[in-house]
Amino acid sequence: MSRTVLGLVRASHPEPGLAVTTVAGLLAVGVGHRPSGTVAVVLTVLASQLAVGWTNDAVDAGRDATVGRTDKPVAAGAVGRRTVVVAAVLAALATPLLALTTNPVAAFWFTLGLVSALLYDWPLKSTPVSVLPYAVSFGSLPAFVVLALPGAPAPPAWLVVAGACLGAGAHFANVLPDLADDARTGVRGLPHLLGATGSRLAAAGLLFAATVALVLGPPGPPSWVGWSAVAAAVAVPAVGWDAGRAATRRDGRSVAAFRAVLVVALIDVVLLVASGRVI
Repeated sequence: MSRTVLGLVRASHPEPGLAVTTVAGLLAVGVGHRPSGTVAVVLTVLASQLAVGWTNDAVDAGRDATVGRTDKPVAAGAVGRRTVVVAAVLAALATPLLALTTNPVAAFWFTLGLVSALLYDWPLKSTPVSVLPYAVSFGSLPAFVVLALPGAPAPPAWLVVAGACLGAGAHFANVLPDLADDARTGVRGLPHLLGATGSRLAAAGLLFAATVALVLGPPGPPSWVGWSAVAAAVAVPAVGWDAGRAATRRDGRSVAAFRAVLVVALIDVVLLVASGRVI
């Protein structure tokens, strides 16, 4: 049992899953949710992250085995594919139910984001529009957090745009370590068409655009805190790309670029909430 649980935890993509859930929780606090509302947001987002992570590993199990991905629990035999599929289905079904504890409007938009994310796992991952599910799903996340407030207020456009840009940037950074493996297994999404250099530039540009939207979007003049976030959006990815190249030369694969995206996202949300100008 403990081996299965550990395998499920590893197959859920815990690092990005926890990062996205943390960002959602911080944003919930920032927009004024009460503790019960914040808990509802966090549980809903966590369930969706589990559903997407498990679905991804279940769908990719064959490809992961082909390229020898021993870090993938299903491909390595640490947990059964059927077990992961069942867990993914349960998490996917739980997500809209948890979202409904806020209000139907918020639940609708978040469920749309979940469906979009699952469509990335299959069949959009291998198409030129592979970035679209990331943009839609991450754009729906801040929309859900705001809509989940009492009265379901409309989310500000700049917040949705920032989420979409962050998500799109994450897509390009996330694929970078897998370009060679994906080429062997026939995956040809937009990052594969752009190549490593094009994907790095796309990720950096989108992260910068997301941060600028968060700084200039709220009412009032930008603060020094906001400009610090813009500087971080430039510096952190650059450090991540450099660390990634060094790690790739050592062992052939690095997730430093994707971790840089997570760091920028966390910095953006923390500074946004700290500035007190969310909505």
